[in-house]
Amino acid sequence: MMEAESVHAQSLGKYASVNGIKMYYEIHGAGSPLVLLHGGGSTLYTTFGKILPALAKTHQVIGVELQAHGHTGDRDAPETFEQDADDVAELLTQLKIANADIFGFSNGGHTALEMGIRHPQKVRKLIIASAFYKRDGVPAGFWQGFAGATLGNMPQVYKDEFLKISNSQVALLNMFNKDVERMRNFKDWSVEDIRSIKAPALVVIGDHDLPTPEHAVEMSRLLPSGRLAILPGTHGSYMGEAMSPDPGSKVPELFAAMIDEFLAAPIAGDK
Repeated sequence: MMEAESVHAQSLGKYASVNGIKMYYEIHGAGSPLVLLHGGGSTLYTTFGKILPALAKTHQVIGVELQAHGHTGDRDAPETFEQDADDVAELLTQLKIANADIFGFSNGGHTALEMGIRHPQKVRKLIIASAFYKRDGVPAGFWQGFAGATLGNMPQVYKDEFLKISNSQVALLNMFNKDVERMRNFKDWSVEDIRSIKAPALVVIGDHDLPTPEHAVEMSRLLPSGRLAILPGTHGSYMGEAMSPDPGSKVPELFAAMIDEFLAAPIAGDK
């Protein structure tokens, strides 16, 4: 399935010169704009391939690939969530999209937080999926795993998909090293940072996810217009992410419908 999607992606993909890199994006469907931000080490399709067609039935889906990931180029600078958010904001400016709904998974969810903090005028609503705002929102063993991380620790499905796109072991190792370094240097957002996000925000995790349910509850309550969904599943399995243990699960269909309903609900003060 992933290979077919990659071929399809090549026919749809476009590039924009954004803050010194060539940024890859695809546009699917029509309607209100919805930006998709993939997870670390991943691509548009390894994260969103399962639910993208459903989302594109009701939205103009703008799927991007972030610095050093997938088809997108790199810059001589570390990856940061702040820079990723600035890149997405600049892409929206170039596409003449005043504001959009932002849906980020895992590290993409951290970029979505930064969109809400740094570029609130660009954000209509946020979906923050399987992400966390502080280090103790996940088990301590997660952080210990970065101490001696090697490319062998990267899930094979992510490596395979990246190499289908670039066929470069050097580029793959570069992305992996930058991802690892970013997580080693992960710093908490402050409570004030999270409370500053005014956009309606849906926090989503699986009940056996990386972020703990307790952390998801806490973050949803700090967000001024926060909502919460805890679904049965692991890290992203509720949306059919590439690592999902049950490719035949119907939960992603239910999740896509839930996302549609959340995004369609009116915002107080909207005309």
